[in-house]
Amino acid sequence: MDGVIARLPVPAPAAPSRGWLSRLSRKSETPAAGPKGLYLWGGVGRGKSMLMDLIMDAAPIKAKRRVHFHEFMQEVQAGLERMRKAGVADAVVPVADEIAAQTRLFCFDEMQITDIADAMIVGRLFQVLFDRGVMVVTTSNRVPEDLYKNGLNRQLFLPFIGLLRERMEVVELVSDQDHRQNRAEGGKVWFSPADTAARQSMDLIWSDLTGGRPATPLLIEVMGRKVEIPQHVGRVGRASFWDLCSKPLGPADYLAIAKALDVIFIDAIPRLSMTNYNEAKRFVTLVDALYEAQVKLFASSVDEPERLYQEGEGAFEFERTASRLHEMRDADWGNRTAQDNG
Repeated sequence: MDGVIARLPVPAPAAPSRGWLSRLSRKSETPAAGPKGLYLWGGVGRGKSMLMDLIMDAAPIKAKRRVHFHEFMQEVQAGLERMRKAGVADAVVPVADEIAAQTRLFCFDEMQITDIADAMIVGRLFQVLFDRGVMVVTTSNRVPEDLYKNGLNRQLFLPFIGLLRERMEVVELVSDQDHRQNRAEGGKVWFSPADTAARQSMDLIWSDLTGGRPATPLLIEVMGRKVEIPQHVGRVGRASFWDLCSKPLGPADYLAIAKALDVIFIDAIPRLSMTNYNEAKRFVTLVDALYEAQVKLFASSVDEPERLYQEGEGAFEFERTASRLHEMRDADWGNRTAQDNG
């Protein structure tokens, strides 16, 4: 890790005015002279989020924001729709200008492009942000050339990869170890296999957290639609894997669920493969939303996280999800509590 940190363009304390982050404190006179961003990529548990924390703390400005890439793109798509309704033909530039007017440093967690709507606008969006002098720092599990891999009309996305290489420092974090899995686990929160004993254990914890109060469905409104959690008491919710992942839900829905709950129980997570590929993709997005919101997770599953998805398309991406599921088993996971569920 020391070797990786030494490669980062972070300013030396003795001369901050000449450092990489210090460029944020002054507006660039031309786009070409604008600050270069930073693209951190590598396997799961290699320290990308830790370095992002350090960058956010060290940045000498107030106009900075850290957000999950999924959530940011949802905001952008909503902004584009607002502009189109107002009669703006080319909506990307004014949306990007609004963002640039409010934020000098954007830190994105987990850049990945899976949606064609995002793929078709992200290049122009980031070009405007860079031209306006916004510094972008992002983490990803993939090298830029592997973003939107095998995606529809990917040839239209390729200029964005060139833009990332031109305007960002691309740094790989290399380690033989996933540091998340070394953390001590606390009370049991993951039950496998998903048999009768697992169900009984989940039921006991549910009863303890909810005080035995009767559960009712939770309806969450998302963009004019209703997303249902079959059982909830206060800010504790419960649903099966199929309740959450067999329906056509997307990032906005899962972000709304994560904001509505402090604790979620997920029953009967199956083995994942190409036979349930769409459901598996939704599960990955769901875990990302729960992780970023630090929602406490209790789950029953056919197997341990690292053995849920071992073969076929999507198995590589699931390594990050499995690592996050391990981290979410820690006793200290999450900053929120479920003590007040009234």
